[in-house]
Amino acid sequence: MTITMKEVREEIDLLDKELVLLLARRQKCIEMAALVKNDENLIIDEERIEDVISKVTSFGDSCGLSKDIAEPLWRKLIELSIQHEFQELDLLKSNN
Repeated sequence: MTITMKEVREEIDLLDKELVLLLARRQKCIEMAALVKNDENLIIDEERIEDVISKVTSFGDSCGLSKDIAEPLWRKLIELSIQHEFQELDLLKSNN
């Protein structure tokens, strides 16, 4: 049986939806972290960042995900998550 480009794209679209759901859950955790930390000085934790990268690239490797994709993707995700956490903390402070 031959797979078509349409079928490949449909599978990618389904996976994108799953990824969006997971990223939305992750974002909620970032928002909870801002609430728990409640201090701008606690938001950036270099040791934690490197721990996350290490875990993701190791697990990704075991699943067949290239480190060349996993590492820069997660570094960008973490960078954007940190920005979001700062925004959430600012919002929390402005509402108090």
